[in-house]
Amino acid sequence: MSSLALSLRVWEYWLAQYRRVWRGTVVTSIVNPVLYLGALGVGLGSLVNKSSGESLGVPYIDFVAPGMLAAAAMQIATMEASWPVMGSFRWTRQYFAMIATPLGVRDVVLGHQFFMLARIAATSAIYLVVIAAFGGVDSWWGVLTLPAAVLIGAAFTTPFAAYAATRDNEAAFVPINRFVVLPMFLFSGTFFPVTQLPLALEWVAYATPLWHGVDLCRELTLGDVHLWRALGHVAYLSAFAVVGLVWAYRTYARRLFT
Repeated sequence: MSSLALSLRVWEYWLAQYRRVWRGTVVTSIVNPVLYLGALGVGLGSLVNKSSGESLGVPYIDFVAPGMLAAAAMQIATMEASWPVMGSFRWTRQYFAMIATPLGVRDVVLGHQFFMLARIAATSAIYLVVIAAFGGVDSWWGVLTLPAAVLIGAAFTTPFAAYAATRDNEAAFVPINRFVVLPMFLFSGTFFPVTQLPLALEWVAYATPLWHGVDLCRELTLGDVHLWRALGHVAYLSAFAVVGLVWAYRTYARRLFT
């Protein structure tokens, strides 16, 4: 059996697990974008449009909606690649059960990554529909925000899974969420242009994968696509995903065989 087929077996396992809880996640996937876009895009946006709409160049909902989509992809990715991964080593030991079969480390890693990305794709699709309903998609290029969101997710799922494979205590995720994920959510261009930050922090924001994801999604939904800049974003996010995947292979193998 091919390695891809074995990885898909692992994906099927996680999908079967997800069938127990999918209703709750679908509800939050619909409610969250409606609440966020209603409160920020429409409510706060009416004030922003009056005070600084010209400086943004577009209505605030058109500015913030693609940022929220990118941020949601990041948040789902970090959640799915942290506690479930550590738990599969530490609590349920599902990974050890898998490795006792003909599955290899690569199959275990890729299969779980496939599931994480499927979760991100499904939620991002709902976000995109809600954004379009609020009038936040101005171009047919906006359809490409779905694969862009999956790529954003991959830039986070692989390094976070690699890190989670080295942890034995869930407390290890608290500082990561507090000092990495949350600052990126707030200061990577989701809610305001990073040019409003002090110069040093502006360059820090440019180095974050979320800023590249936000800017890519914003270009697509606005229809203002600059080819080389968009390709640069794709390359940057892909580099995070590939490096994280290689790291994950190593940390999973070390944990499973030592």
